[in-house]
Amino acid sequence: MSVNFRIIAIDGPAAAGKGTLARALAKHFGFAYLDTGALYRAVGLAVLRAGGDPADTRAAIAAAEALDDSLLDDPALRSEEAGRAASIVAAMPEVRTKLLEFQRKFANEPPGGLPGAVIDGRDIGSVVCPQAEVKIFVTASAETRARRRTDELEERGESADFGAVLADIQARDARDEARSTSPLIKAEDALLLDTSNLDIEGAFRAALDSVNRAQDILDAKDRVESE
Repeated sequence: MSVNFRIIAIDGPAAAGKGTLARALAKHFGFAYLDTGALYRAVGLAVLRAGGDPADTRAAIAAAEALDDSLLDDPALRSEEAGRAASIVAAMPEVRTKLLEFQRKFANEPPGGLPGAVIDGRDIGSVVCPQAEVKIFVTASAETRARRRTDELEERGESADFGAVLADIQARDARDEARSTSPLIKAEDALLLDTSNLDIEGAFRAALDSVNRAQDILDAKDRVESE
């Protein structure tokens, strides 16, 4: 399929399914994929492993400056502890600034010489890559997201209490939406995708439809400009 876009920005709250969709879209189009949440999880995890407190701004900044790319493949990043730490350090403007250059370089110069990038996070379409030709905001009800996260944890053999997971997701949403720097918001030109009542395959088809609509808009714009 011939496309005239290079960056797909996927945003949304925790456990909405944006990571699964982003990876599937990257594979479909042959693009590079970056989970920016993993960057913040890596920073939070590094602070924890050093015996520090993720709420300690100095410790978080130091961890962001010394970020080890190999941590991005650490299975421990998927733990609830790493997720909570990530939400805390992600609210720090200094940490976001440190990681912003990495994200933009990935988008503008995809590794491996690939033709484009799919990047997911909380502020990709609004702050990191406002120039992205395709923007999708993926969401789902808090209850649906908590159920998905609970099932995911149980499948990994970890104990999980639905009520506690729901409370954590709601608290994480509140932090993400209220932070002063790069809050979680839907970019004005982003397409909204609610996955509350969709399975993985249905969500992918809906996401692909969103990308195709964006492609049609870009094609129409090109035709107008060429006339």
